[in-house]
Amino acid sequence: MTGWLPASVPGPVLTLVPAAMLLALLLRKIWDVDIFWQLKLGELALARHGPVRSEPFAALHLGEPLPSVAWLGQAIMAGVRLLGGWDLLRVFDALCWLGGFWAVGAACRSRGAPRHAVMLALVLSFAAAFQTASIRPQSFAALCFGLLLALRRLDLRPSLTIVLGAPLLLAWQNLHPSVSVGVMAMGLIAAIDWQGWLRHRRRRVPLACTALALLGCAAMFATPDGFSVLAISARNAEASVAISASEWLPLWFPANRANAARVVVVGLLVLWLVLRNRARADAGELAVALALFLLTLAAYRFVLFWAVAIVPVIARASAEPEGAGTVPSRRRAAIVVPVLLVAALAPVLVPARFDPSLPLAALDRLQREHVRGTIYGDFPFGGPIIDTGWPDWHVAYDGRYYRYSSDEWKYNGGIENGYVPLVDVVRKWRPAAFVLDARHNAPLAGELARSPRWRRIYALGGVVVYVPDRGRMGA
Repeated sequence: MTGWLPASVPGPVLTLVPAAMLLALLLRKIWDVDIFWQLKLGELALARHGPVRSEPFAALHLGEPLPSVAWLGQAIMAGVRLLGGWDLLRVFDALCWLGGFWAVGAACRSRGAPRHAVMLALVLSFAAAFQTASIRPQSFAALCFGLLLALRRLDLRPSLTIVLGAPLLLAWQNLHPSVSVGVMAMGLIAAIDWQGWLRHRRRRVPLACTALALLGCAAMFATPDGFSVLAISARNAEASVAISASEWLPLWFPANRANAARVVVVGLLVLWLVLRNRARADAGELAVALALFLLTLAAYRFVLFWAVAIVPVIARASAEPEGAGTVPSRRRAAIVVPVLLVAALAPVLVPARFDPSLPLAALDRLQREHVRGTIYGDFPFGGPIIDTGWPDWHVAYDGRYYRYSSDEWKYNGGIENGYVPLVDVVRKWRPAAFVLDARHNAPLAGELARSPRWRRIYALGGVVVYVPDRGRMGA
């Protein structure tokens, strides 16, 4: 028995853990509504050879300045979909999302963590974050954060760590604007290492983490948005909380309670492991994990970063280290080959499937009406509407919380709660069609059902589509 995990667990079982993680992700349906507008922005960025700087989608904001949030991540994902469709995109996204976990796990293994300890760390961290996995640029953030922690864990020469870390931080912020998480991590580690150096001057000066924290601060503003990224991020957070987007709300919020149990169980297991093996713990890794756990309690969206951060903590705490060195190529192949097989075969055996909550069938029906103009839909439907029908279709709302003002989101709430009547909605946007969740937007859907001026052409799975009744409109 090594630590508390049996070291006699069969090697073939352990080596299949990464492949099993990938398979679990690829078996999920595509459900995130926001990836659709992100991909369309990415396609525009590819066509224009750079970020999209003016609003192309929102009917009441056409031509206005547009923030370039995650522009590089959107462009890369759009290019992958253009190259190989949804199947290639979901494999690519899953590899990026898991890559952060695998990178720091591989670094722990190379520094002497036993194989079974690393695999335990991967299993527990994956269990904590699995429900957050979806196709979106945040997958790049998981990859970059894992690579950053891996650089620190490898304990390379400071100069080499800085040379490798600087472009990583720059790329991270343009792929997904969350490099501030890396700044926090490197800053915490540097502060603890400096404290240790002041007590024991024989220790190495913590130049690498200090430099990476400072470079990360600079990288925060090294995007097309420059210093305005702070205001954009604050606006996005404010609007997300105002409309009760669950990932921006505390872990104890009702919509997050199902996931909270999983996070708490994993957190308690990590705490138990650390307390049983305090001597093996690294203060910097613990500080990062604790800080991200507290952030996760305050806003569930941080659970992905916390999950990546606990990989080295678990790998240290669950077993005595072996000698550091290069993992034999035979053992590496035993891990890599199953991963490649899953990546190649899963899309063939289980092609891309879309969650029934996405209004794709409704939009397919609407396309046959050959309408042009603004499609008024529930704001979560904005992404699929954009991806399906732009440039013929524009939207009233979509999932870009920073795009719309507080007053506009309040107006949306007024529509959903029946305070704003159909006549005002028509006067404001002059919609060419409505695509609604009849339960979520019941007052508006009810008015449309009673109106002689609108004709229902689709009603299935709670989604309804209305187009103008041309004869009645003319009358």
